[in-house]
Amino acid sequence: MKNLIQLTDQELVQLYENGNNEAFETLLNRYKSRVYTYIFLIVRNKELTEDIFQDTFIKAIATIQQGRYVDSGRFLGWINRIAHNLIIDHFRKEKNENTFSTDGLEYDYVNNSKYSEKSVEDVISNEQVMRDVIHLVNFLPATQQEVVRMRYFEELSFKEIAEKTDVSINTALGRMRYALMNMRKIATEKNIYLEIK
Repeated sequence: MKNLIQLTDQELVQLYENGNNEAFETLLNRYKSRVYTYIFLIVRNKELTEDIFQDTFIKAIATIQQGRYVDSGRFLGWINRIAHNLIIDHFRKEKNENTFSTDGLEYDYVNNSKYSEKSVEDVISNEQVMRDVIHLVNFLPATQQEVVRMRYFEELSFKEIAEKTDVSINTALGRMRYALMNMRKIATEKNIYLEIK
């Protein structure tokens, strides 16, 4: 038997369905930082991110245990869709209750043990870079925005992007290339420094 870390997502899901809890632990470790970042970039609130992050994996566990998980070869895309739906549900609920407040949007970086390996400046800088990248995507033409989001948030291959957008693979690749060039150009114009620490 291979080491769990060497198994594919689908093999890990099957093992977990058959009662191997370590298999899900491996999946969680494989994707937790990316799912957390995905949620945080949208909600911009640490406590809310943690709540939605936990709910996302609880929902994923329930779906797998009920045998309702359908393998599409993209576990991360699937789990990010769960997170995205939970985020939308949260904001709908907030809107309905009319209680949305920006009071909770300050973060305590200094006393957070998660960030102890990096300096406070590095953490703030990295989060700013991620926000800047998302901000820059909004300046792109719609076709380029679409390809960037499909590639980086849904983790689609260029072949899948081409099929979904009804263009050739070369066109999808070209759009990505122009998107990256445009983002660099806009970053330079706006004096945005894009480097993850």
